[in-house]
Formats: sequence, C-alpha cells, structure tokens
Amino acid sequence: MTAAEIGVFGGSGLYALLDDVERIEVDTPYGPPADAVHVGTLNGRAVAFLPRHGADHRFPPHKVPYRANVWALQELGVKRILGPCASGSLQAGVAPGDFVVCDQLVDRTSARDHTYFDGPTINHMSFADPYCPELRAVALAAGEAEGITVHDGGTVVVVEGPRFSTRAESAWYASAGWSVINMTQYPEAALARELGLCYATVALITDYDVGVEGIAEHAVTMEEVFAVMADNNERVRKLLFRAIDAIPSGRGCSCVDGAAGLEPEPPTP
Repeated sequence: MTAAEIGVFGGSGLYALLDDVERIEVDTPYGPPADAVHVGTLNGRAVAFLPRHGADHRFPPHKVPYRANVWALQELGVKRILGPCASGSLQAGVAPGDFVVCDQLVDRTSARDHTYFDGPTINHMSFADPYCPELRAVALAAGEAEGITVHDGGTVVVVEGPRFSTRAESAWYASAGWSVINMTQYPEAALARELGLCYATVALITDYDVGVEGIAEHAVTMEEVFAVMADNNERVRKLLFRAIDAIPSGRGCSCVDGAAGLEPEPPTP
C-alpha cells in the first residue's frame, strides 16, 4: 500500500483535505475504518487523511470506529497525527471562532472500545500528558502565523454524546476550569499513544456551551455547530497545511515510549 508519514483525522464538517489523492481501502483487525483513507502529497510529504465520522458523517461520536481508524493510519506508516475537532467553549475568554491547542484531556465517556490491550498482552500506559509537545508547538505556531486567535493549552472534557450536556453538567465542567468540551478526543488520543504515535488536536470553538454563566443563554444545536464549522473550514485547512509543512522530519518527543515496547495483539477472529 501507499505509505504516508503524517495523518489527519477530519472532524465534523471537514470531510476532505487534499485535492489529488489516492483512495485506499484498509483492512484492520478491528474492522473497517470510518472510510477509505485518502493519501496525497503536500510539499513533497505524504499525508493520509481519514474523516473520523465517515465522508457522509454516518458514525455518531459514540459509534466512531476509533480503534480501526488509528490502526489504519499506522498501517500506512503514519507516525504523527493531527486530529482537529469541533468543540464548545466552557470559558468566557475562549470565544466561538477561536482555536485551542489543548494540552490536557478529561475522559467522561462510558461505553467505547478504548484500548488495544484487552489481553493477554497488557500495557498500563502512561498518559499524564496526552498530547505530543512537538506537534502542539507546530500547530500553535501555524495558527499564529495564519493570524488566527489560538489559545496555547487548555483542557478538553470528552463526553459520550451524541446528546449535548445539561446546564448542570456544563456548569460543573466550567467550574472545574476546563476550557472546551468535545465528543471525539477520547479514545482517539489514547489509542495513538498506545501505538507510540504522536498526536495533537486543534479544537475549533463553534459555540459557548450552556454552562458558561452569563453568556450561553440558549442551548446549542447540531445545525449551529455544523454551520460554524462550514464557515471556518478554510481556516482549518490553512492551519493544517502550514503545520504539516513545519513538522520536523525526526521525532524529538517521547510519545513512542507510550507503547512501552509492547505490540497490541489483534483480536482473535
């Protein structure tokens, strides 16, 4: 199969990235990924793009085949992954249209296949710092160079979905000081770490969540989120293109250590 060094997961509203691509169907031990992987080149670098929800958005966040998606990219040779995502703001200072390069994650999901290590091989992976510092720095610099309001760091709380939060839940998350709320960052980031891959996200803020006191007066809707994503897709692409071009050829981080020298065993058919 055609190899790629850099991978990108497209979130809600971002279903294509490069124009001249090869469509590759990848089989994984965890079933098919959400869609075919599209491999193309950007300034001489091979890039693999996969819409995490499928090109027609047929997978809601709690049904995304996360294990197959991440496995498919690493099977093509990908070592670094950028996973932009639509997110709601939990803080007044993080406005719709802003980008956040998150540095921490809180998992509030409950019913997802979230590890490759189901036994007999076991890996108690370190996940203290869930995002690659090298990729974070590259994404932050790319956003600033594009003139985007981009926040350096912030905690994303990941909820099960597909429903949005109640006012009480949202107020609780905001009171904890967490920055943004999303439905897909977990287990995507953790699975990448289990395979020793670098992973970073850029959260595009589509709305204020209902728990932001004094600001979010009405409940967010899916239509509003998709509309903001559509309006900002070009900014997301420009940031990704600039970031991909700036990713160092060699890895100077410790993300590969997350694999702890262990290879997950594919499930028995």
